Amino acid sequence: MCVLAAAAALHAQQAPRTPRSSAKPPATRSAQATTGSSTYRNLTFGFAYKIPFGWVDRTDVMQPDANNPSGGQVLLAVFERPPEVGGDTVNSAVVLATEKASAYPGLKTAADYFGPLGEVVTAKGFKGVNEPYEFSISTKLLLREDFTQGEGKAERHQSSLVLLEKGQIVCFTFIGGTADEVDELVERLSFGPRPSPAGHK
Repeated sequence: MCVLAAAAALHAQQAPRTPRSSAKPPATRSAQATTGSSTYRNLTFGFAYKIPFGWVDRTDVMQPDANNPSGGQVLLAVFERPPEVGGDTVNSAVVLATEKASAYPGLKTAADYFGPLGEVVTAKGFKGVNEPYEFSISTKLLLREDFTQGEGKAERHQSSLVLLEKGQIVCFTFIGGTADEVDELVERLSFGPRPSPAGHK
């Protein structure tokens, strides 16, 4: 799903996206996570993301087809402006997603996932800036790879962070107009103690 999420986020930079009849209903998402006015919290994997003020949520319409073999799910998909609205600048985006590690035979570590991910991203015209490297957020160690595309106003930067946990691949994709902007989006992600679902309203 990070592979699919990366493709979907990049596609949303170029074309409108319409709701699908097979999209998972919001209730599926709220069973394990909550989205407040400014913060998305995931109880299953114990992370939170502070959504930039004024960004638009397109999580439900970016869900994969019901017959997707990866068993993936988009946890959060937010954009600086609606994907259907054009503009002269990069439409910055954050897409958080999961899929089953078993969907990739031979995958044993998060590093193994960057092969198929890199294929999708480079097919969209991006090039890798570096090899996957360890990246710490709070107390959690993830793997990160950075990509870039174009120049000037058309320049785009993408960073993908990957975590392998509980038999799931959790991928965090950030797109912005500059490397600094992407870093600022990454800084909004945090890990911490998982709140008890029983205490959640």
